[in-house]
Amino acid sequence: QAFTFNKVEIKVQPSVKVKNGAPMSIVCHADISKSTDFQLKHNFTIFKDHKLVFTTVSNKGDAQYEIPRARSSDTGDYKCTVEANGKKKSSNPLHVWVTGMTKPILTADKKQVFEGEVVKLRCELPEEEPPLYFYFRKIKMNSTPQETRVNERHRNFSVVEISVEEGDNILQFDCFGGRHVNSEFETSEYSNKTLVTVKEPFTKPTLSVKHSRNVTEGDRIQFECSAVAAKMHDIEIILQKNKTILKSVRDEKLLKYSAVATLEDSGEYVCKVEQGGASKTTKINIVVSELFPKPILAASMSKLDENKELTLNCSISGFRKANFSILRKNSNGDTWLKNSRNLTIRVNVNDTGSYICKAEVKGIVKESKPVRIYVYAPVSKPTLSAVSGLPEVVLGKPLWLICRSAMGTPPITFTFYSGNETKKIVTNDTYATFLDENTRQNDKRAYKCGARNNHSSGMKTSNILNITVIVPIRTATLGSVPYGEVEDGSEAAFLCSVNEGSWPIHFRIFRKTDREVLLFDKRANADRVLWRKEAMNRQDTGTYYCTASNRANVDVKSHPITISVVLASWQKGVIAAFVLIPIAGAVALILWWFFCKKKKGNEWFLSICSALATNLTSEKLTRQHNDGDYYSGSSYIEDSEDHMKSTDESKGPELESAEVEYTEVEVSTLDPHRAPGQKGTETVYSEIRKANN
Repeated sequence: QAFTFNKVEIKVQPSVKVKNGAPMSIVCHADISKSTDFQLKHNFTIFKDHKLVFTTVSNKGDAQYEIPRARSSDTGDYKCTVEANGKKKSSNPLHVWVTGMTKPILTADKKQVFEGEVVKLRCELPEEEPPLYFYFRKIKMNSTPQETRVNERHRNFSVVEISVEEGDNILQFDCFGGRHVNSEFETSEYSNKTLVTVKEPFTKPTLSVKHSRNVTEGDRIQFECSAVAAKMHDIEIILQKNKTILKSVRDEKLLKYSAVATLEDSGEYVCKVEQGGASKTTKINIVVSELFPKPILAASMSKLDENKELTLNCSISGFRKANFSILRKNSNGDTWLKNSRNLTIRVNVNDTGSYICKAEVKGIVKESKPVRIYVYAPVSKPTLSAVSGLPEVVLGKPLWLICRSAMGTPPITFTFYSGNETKKIVTNDTYATFLDENTRQNDKRAYKCGARNNHSSGMKTSNILNITVIVPIRTATLGSVPYGEVEDGSEAAFLCSVNEGSWPIHFRIFRKTDREVLLFDKRANADRVLWRKEAMNRQDTGTYYCTASNRANVDVKSHPITISVVLASWQKGVIAAFVLIPIAGAVALILWWFFCKKKKGNEWFLSICSALATNLTSEKLTRQHNDGDYYSGSSYIEDSEDHMKSTDESKGPELESAEVEYTEVEVSTLDPHRAPGQKGTETVYSEIRKANN
């Protein structure tokens, strides 16, 4: 008994688009292949939007889900699953759309209401599933319905409260629903209409004004506002003009208000009656005629010097009978000056301000436009100075000047001059600044400033200010004599110089070894300074540099030089004497011993050597014991062609065919009986063996 599912299908009868309220059938069909004809039980399950809606067991290959009255809530995706003997197969999903919605039902909590009350309405869409939209309509005679929309996400009904306003006599209400389906918005038909009658809690108010047609300034104007109400409790009557409440009464049926009319009282007045949520209004327009125009205040002059006379005159065009007063306006209130149409005063700077005059006729007081009076004190002689405090500027830097006038009524006009050229005009209260960016080296221009205000005295000029242009130091150079190496104990001179810069210049010389040491510090009115170090020593070895600065506040550093302190010449001689003389003596002794050894065995040679040594020693002693007196002697060696040399050690002490020659030697001797300076000559003959080699 083998079988297999070929496919499972789902269908909708009569179609996938069904009208709301019509019958609808969901049919699930299983196409199965069997090896033999045997009975097979099928478990049919139908889902809508993944939710189980129908299940049955059948021996047949079809199952049908009947919906007698389709609703919009039946719209969705349907899917069928068939299971038999452990095998299962599902159909593809099928979308079913139920068009249209059920007719909503509308109910009202009241059939009769007063103006200002509310009506609670309930609209329901039976057999529909949220989310839903509800639309409530308020229908008045001969007017467009007012619509209120409510979104209900979790229920199929909605409740709203609709206000009943003034003028609502007979009202009708209905509603309808809506929903989104397949990216479209569909609506239901309108619900039943509900009729509500409206009663007035009070009548429209009555507003009356005495002399409303002919009101003039100074007349007393009186308002009366009244209304008839079914009940007086919690009723309020309000009188207002331009949103300003003039008067109000509660729990009364009449309001009275009166005032003396002015031009400002012209306009629209509103009487408003309120009770609960109901309100009714009545309006009336009032025009107040002018009794007399506003006064005009005139001044003899608006700008004048202190201690001058000022005359103020107040007048009304075409009207002379009035009570006049002149006042000065202040921030804390007006200051009364005089009850008159004319005022003459001698002014000072404190009288600067605004003045007005007032005129009164029949209790109506009017005020003129303010007149501004300016009283000026003369400016004092201005002072011109540099903002930095010093009358100098670094070349290439901007120069800021400030001109001040200690006294004088502002505004003050300041004028800056460079030489005879006007540079800038500034209007300010007490000072002004000027920027000169065109300062040059050797610039001899002088600055001054002038100050003036509206006083008749004119301009005052400051003293001339001369500005020194400070040239910054560009480069610094350090040199020394001697340069590089200096003998220990000798003097060294260091010269620090600059090629450009304004005096005075601050020079400093430093030595740097493992740390920096300040050696020389001087401020000089020169472009170079010389520093002498009298006795240099080994500790003075190091790197030297100098710095230079002036009032430009820029330190310039020279390139470093290296100084090495070496031994002096006499120190080198002493060292050489102590080292070389012993070495030379040792060498001489070695040579003497060597020559003497070569001549060993030849007594005649030794005798000559002994005689010569004795003679030389005697001469040396003679020179040392005669207080510096010198006695000269001479010796001659005939045969200048050959010199005596020792033979090699390998030849032994033997001498080759030697010849004997006699040589005359002149020896100087000291005669103690002779005066110093006299010489005697003695001839000594010595035998010298001459070697061929």
